[in-house]
Amino acid sequence: MLPRPTLKIAEVFASVQGEGLRQGEPTIFVRLSGCNRRCAFCDTKYAWTGGKDRTRDEVLAEVRRLRLDFPAPWVCLTGGEPLLQDISGLVRDLKKEGLKVQAETNGTVDRLLAVDWYTVSPKPPEYAVEPRFLKTARDVKLVVSRELSLDIVRRVRKKFPPGTPVFLQPESNRRRSAAKAMEILSAGLKEGLENLRVSAQLHKVLGIQ
Repeated sequence: MLPRPTLKIAEVFASVQGEGLRQGEPTIFVRLSGCNRRCAFCDTKYAWTGGKDRTRDEVLAEVRRLRLDFPAPWVCLTGGEPLLQDISGLVRDLKKEGLKVQAETNGTVDRLLAVDWYTVSPKPPEYAVEPRFLKTARDVKLVVSRELSLDIVRRVRKKFPPGTPVFLQPESNRRRSAAKAMEILSAGLKEGLENLRVSAQLHKVLGIQ
């Protein structure tokens, strides 16, 4: 018998969504290993490599176990870059459980998934996004790092429909990061850029995973 296919999983845990439009909603996170960007500002560098080989059944069992004490209706597939692996079967399994599924992606891997929610976070140096995500993204996140400029925000904002919010998320809780986010927001508003918002990472504010 052939071995069951596995996924490289960094961790599975229960928390609340800390970012974007779904901020504050109870969520089970499945963090996959591997990334094709590896940004200097990344706060999950441990997910770039390694991870544990787990079958879809094992991941599903862990989600079920966590939901016994924390019956969150959402599962977020994140990374790293989760779309580097074939997670289509896992998405189907989660949907069969009656769960809603969010995928957080940098938008560079064109993989069709039956998820309920795409969060797209374009990354340097190109801030490129595959065309599929321009209409399917529910929200867009730009980390306000040293690389981010008004020109980049302008280009990203114009790629997505006006109704899709673009969040400017400070790289850290340092005053410098917040000041730069507000500076870019103000300049964007003066240009007439629509639906720009500043956000914070709620889980870091609350001191939870």
